[in-house]
Amino acid sequence: MTVVEGAVWTVGHSTHSFPGFLAILQAHGIETVADVRRFPGSRRHPQFGGEALAASLEANGIAYHWFTELGGRRRPDFEDEEGSGWRHPSFRAYAQHLQSDEFARGLAALLHVGQATRTAVMCSELLWWRCHRRLIADALVVSGWEVTHILGVNEESAHRVAAPAVMEGEGLTYVAAKAGCRC
Repeated sequence: MTVVEGAVWTVGHSTHSFPGFLAILQAHGIETVADVRRFPGSRRHPQFGGEALAASLEANGIAYHWFTELGGRRRPDFEDEEGSGWRHPSFRAYAQHLQSDEFARGLAALLHVGQATRTAVMCSELLWWRCHRRLIADALVVSGWEVTHILGVNEESAHRVAAPAVMEGEGLTYVAAKAGCRC
């Protein structure tokens, strides 16, 4: 029997207006947004810049936390076998980042917030499977958490760890030889 430690949601702000994004958060009862963008700014969508977003969310009763340690946009080390199960360099780099102390600190801080409030892990990409939230979700599931991806006001999907992730000891690996594929 699997023990569930807690629940976390993920969401991408995409090209929504702030009122549209707020409606999505409210429809899912989100109390805290955990921003996992490495650089929380947007020239195209200034309503999602870190400071503007924090102020708008807080004005509507939703807390905002920026988790720079969980941010994407990492550079892969092609000499490192970890992450080789991913074809896309961004996913490979983030799989390598999952092994770092920096990621562990960020994940611990996220879990602390997630235990206290109904939290959504947020990045810009709408589609979670095209975003580093996918790998964060894998780490959360392995830690015993339920993860639900929010796609719209009435649309969500439960996260399931999938290839190229392979359980190894207490954690995951994304090594191509162990996964049997490059995804």
